[in-house]
Amino acid sequence: MLAMPAKDPQRKAPAPKKSLGQNFLIDANVARKIVAALNLRPGDRVLEIGPGRGALTRWIVEAGPERFVALEKDEVLAGRLAETWPEIEVRAVDALKFDWAGLPPGFKLVGNLPYNVASRLIWDLALAFDRFERAVFMVQHEVGLRLTVAPGNRDYGALGAWTRGFAQARYLFRVPPTVFRPRPRVDSAVVSLRPLGPAERPVDPQAYARLIRLCFQHRRKQIRGVLGSGFSPEMAHWLASRGFDPEVRAERLGPDEFKGLLFFL
Repeated sequence: MLAMPAKDPQRKAPAPKKSLGQNFLIDANVARKIVAALNLRPGDRVLEIGPGRGALTRWIVEAGPERFVALEKDEVLAGRLAETWPEIEVRAVDALKFDWAGLPPGFKLVGNLPYNVASRLIWDLALAFDRFERAVFMVQHEVGLRLTVAPGNRDYGALGAWTRGFAQARYLFRVPPTVFRPRPRVDSAVVSLRPLGPAERPVDPQAYARLIRLCFQHRRKQIRGVLGSGFSPEMAHWLASRGFDPEVRAERLGPDEFKGLLFFL
């Protein structure tokens, strides 16, 4: 087990900003567990989203990655991180506006994502998942379920169908509000995302996004009714080969079924 690093930017840190959705992790054991899920090795490159006061940062530094980039929207905290760990490439930038396509491939992503942007950020990141080795995120428990539950589950929706078109998603563990300051009103969850291979991703991501959004706007309707005149006998035959009939509801179809349907549209 790693010893606690001496540097601790959480001491005398600025008060959390509600406008940025800041809830700072204060439990070292949870932080270690999250970083351990990255399975860091010598030569790895890491990008941390929203390091805040450095709860995860210190353990990533201890692991000794070859390159470590941190994106922190709060300029005050970004300055403190750069001062505490000069070896980190700290960028005072909003992750929602970051040029993910311009990042060299092979990074591992990690972050305690603010509840108010986590779903949107993960949706955007899905398009760039092929550039990353893996991602480990802490998100609101409800979002963690949306990302990982099976089709047909009440928590399964557009976010899960979209994200899992590009990555394997695993629910790792639940995190209580007591390990944060200030305490959120809900539990959190840590999830792992592993990119799918090129042949497994949607050929046309934009068309895939349109189909996903259409289907989950009418999630309780039969897929034949959702697609209307676009539903063909060929689609019905293909769905039958997958064990589904034309009366199946859209919410029961998984990413592989949605990707398959695209070939007929």
